[in-house]
Amino acid sequence: MVDWLLVWGVNTVAGFVFTEVLAPLAKGALEDYIKDFFKDSIKDFTGLFQKDTLQTVVGKALKEFLQLVQQELEDAEISEEQLKTYTTPFDQFINNKSVKEILGSAFQYDFQAIDTKKLSQTWYQLDLISLPQGFDWEKVGKRYLKKVKAIIRELDELRATLDSQNLEAIKQDTKEIAGIPTEFDLRRYQEGLQERYSNLNLDSLDTSVYDYREKLKVWQAFIAQNVRECQEYLPQVYEIPKEHQKRLRESNQLEADVNPEEWERYKQVYYQQPICSVLDIVNDSQTYPYFVILGDPGSGKSTLLQYIALNWAGTPLNNVIEQPIPLLIELRTYIRNRDSGECKDFLEFFHKGCGIVCRLNQHHLHERLKAGKVLVMFDGLDEVFDPAKREEVITDIHRFTNDYPKARVIVTSRIIGYKPQRLRDAQFRHFMLQDLESGQIEDFINRWHELTFTDEADKLRKRERLQRAIETSSAIGELAGNPLLLTMMAILNRNQELPRDRPELYNQASRLLLHQWDVEQKLLENPRVDSVTIDYKDKQAILRQVAYFMQASDKGLAGNLISGDDLEKILTSFLKSTEVNQPRTVARLLIEQLRIRNFILCFLGADSYAFVHRTFLEYFCACEFVERFGKRGLGGGLTLEELKTEVFGKHWQDESWHEVLRLIAGMIDTSFAGEIIDYLMAQNGEAQKFINLFLAAKCFSDVRNRAVIGITSTNLLNHLKGLAKYGDKERASSQEEYKLNEENYKLIKRIRTQAVAEIATVWKDDPNTLLWLKTCVESDKTGYERQAALEEIAKGWKNDPDTLPLLKTYAQASDDWGVQVVAVQELAKNWKNDPDTLPILKTCVQAAGSWSVRRIAVQELAKGWKDTPGVFEFLCDHAVNDPFERDHPSNRNPRQYALEGIIEQYPSHPQTLLLLRDRALNDPDEEVREFASKKLKELDK
Repeated sequence: MVDWLLVWGVNTVAGFVFTEVLAPLAKGALEDYIKDFFKDSIKDFTGLFQKDTLQTVVGKALKEFLQLVQQELEDAEISEEQLKTYTTPFDQFINNKSVKEILGSAFQYDFQAIDTKKLSQTWYQLDLISLPQGFDWEKVGKRYLKKVKAIIRELDELRATLDSQNLEAIKQDTKEIAGIPTEFDLRRYQEGLQERYSNLNLDSLDTSVYDYREKLKVWQAFIAQNVRECQEYLPQVYEIPKEHQKRLRESNQLEADVNPEEWERYKQVYYQQPICSVLDIVNDSQTYPYFVILGDPGSGKSTLLQYIALNWAGTPLNNVIEQPIPLLIELRTYIRNRDSGECKDFLEFFHKGCGIVCRLNQHHLHERLKAGKVLVMFDGLDEVFDPAKREEVITDIHRFTNDYPKARVIVTSRIIGYKPQRLRDAQFRHFMLQDLESGQIEDFINRWHELTFTDEADKLRKRERLQRAIETSSAIGELAGNPLLLTMMAILNRNQELPRDRPELYNQASRLLLHQWDVEQKLLENPRVDSVTIDYKDKQAILRQVAYFMQASDKGLAGNLISGDDLEKILTSFLKSTEVNQPRTVARLLIEQLRIRNFILCFLGADSYAFVHRTFLEYFCACEFVERFGKRGLGGGLTLEELKTEVFGKHWQDESWHEVLRLIAGMIDTSFAGEIIDYLMAQNGEAQKFINLFLAAKCFSDVRNRAVIGITSTNLLNHLKGLAKYGDKERASSQEEYKLNEENYKLIKRIRTQAVAEIATVWKDDPNTLLWLKTCVESDKTGYERQAALEEIAKGWKNDPDTLPLLKTYAQASDDWGVQVVAVQELAKNWKNDPDTLPILKTCVQAAGSWSVRRIAVQELAKGWKDTPGVFEFLCDHAVNDPFERDHPSNRNPRQYALEGIIEQYPSHPQTLLLLRDRALNDPDEEVREFASKKLKELDK
């Protein structure tokens, strides 16, 4: 308990008669007192003070005021006994609301004099005991003001901000600069951030009448992505064609060329970097004072910075006093203001710049920056399109870090066109945003549906529908890794089923992106161009031609890239065919718009463009083939035979083409699709690992009306069931024989597993499918199809009443360790809350007959029950006391697996190092001792 009277110095003042006035405040009434005391006086910086600081300041100020009053009374020759009679009146006096405000006003930075006249009037109005003749309120007021300034100078938290002489100069400077003084109102700044960034910006993605958008807040939907450090290697840059790398260098948008062998080394180093949450980097201010976040369009760079700002803005001021103030600077706005002369640097930008959510006084900001109490976030370096101006902005950022070395700085940019060396030289670390992982995608989907649906049945059905679409379609799954495109799918999923009509999904997704490409507005801005209407179908036709041009190049579908010249030629040719006046001028205006903002096409620097995601290249490429097939019999059209042989026949062996071929099958008439599937089944695909049959299954899954091609369905199903038993005659009779044929058995596993997965996915609605899968699992043979079948049952039939009992049975005992592993993993993944799951895992850790099962059980236990009481102790006990003895060189020691789980999930636990040291010295197994020694060295580093 703080003795406030002692803190205020009351007990150290000899003969102080007003102790009784301050005692009630010291015992707990001070918090309410403070609200009136500082009313309208220090509103600009109350957020800087902790609660204890405010109590110290107010108490000291009141003590000084009452001591001055006592001195004035004593100067009037009042006796000691008479002096005590003033205790109760002054208690009533200082608790008067007007008096509180007058005394608090001394803390205003531009304050000149206490309103002593009002103090005198208030004493009279309260009808208090008469003050002695000669009592001078003005003298008390002047001396009190000096005491307040002394209090300010004594406290570090106040001195830098409130030094009266400096602030008076600041006020004059501000008036000269801006006419009206810019305030430093943190509460208002919080409100401005919330108004600007709170709501997810879905206006361009969803034009429906749903009102759910009002409910969606950034902090509710935000998923913290993972990052990997990329200090020397930028994957997207050095995976693009060499000729484009050359163009980027020639246009000063890429660092100098480097020896390919060096880049290979950098690449290996990059992929060896650990993946961690981006918030771990954000929260580690000591290790990462300056860093750059890189990512593709729509990867979540801006949302991350908005989340950081909103996290601060949504916290009560008295709880964020010690947290750095986040300054979010959108660089495209900054460069516009700087070029127009509205600001000359970042401080002036925040002081008076246009487009700022709340202006902040640059002099106050300067002090906070010097003290390191600001987090500065520069968003969108890539949106400064002119390379020369981008260099100037980088210089501004570098100078800023030199001027304010204690301030924390984050920069975001897309990868293509970014040159890291200058910010590397300024001690910036670089991190690459990774695609969302399956768990993050699932987390987003769950949150999205909780926030946007009110009907429970509808919410559950559509959530599972979207999740299944992502799990069963590699193309949709790839799209879902991008936060923008995942959000787009969640919006579309409200009104249509995604997995059964993927072409329509891409059609609707592209429609949303093309909606942003406001061609008419761009043309209206140019007086040289007559009125032109380019509708949605025109935009689609343009993109079909662009995609077809790309896939016809040497790189084919692997080269998502087109030069500005080629793009201009395609646009000009199309516009001529629609009889647009000045087609070349219009084409250049459209390309200019693509340079400025990312629509479905985006600018890659060096006068080159690409689809924002490879999937859209594949979709529009498929659309072009379907368009030509629709013109069969006409000049330039594709016949069915040509579609089979020239498109599917040439490309079925190339997996980079499979998505295009599937989309074609889903867009054409079912009877034609059936003939193409029959054609694929007729190909000899054994040398290509039966890729023809798996492609046929995927094409069949996209067919609109499967019932029309029932015979094709039956034949294809029988082919796949045969593949589920592939290699039966080649089963190994011993471990040694397996070793000799390991590659062959890997192939067998791959084919069987994929065949079972295709059957479970494509024929899920067939009631015989579940029965067939159960028959596979219950087979008395050991086979990969058993594992695959159990996994598919767990994924696709979670709600079937037999699924959970089946998994529990096989998790506890199985004649096939592979089946037991699958059962353990699926229980841990999808039935964590079942009361039997944790006991089953513990039993597997201690007693499973297979070391593989024990290892998986340890991993799942450590990962899924990390914070469950007793789990850490259980793993430690297992790491020391498991009685395993190596009876075969290939067997692994479960004690080592327990150590792995402990290190991964509890690296900072004080017992972890002790346990490793003990095992490094005392474990009877040499491999465990070596493992523990190795991990000790890594942790020491």
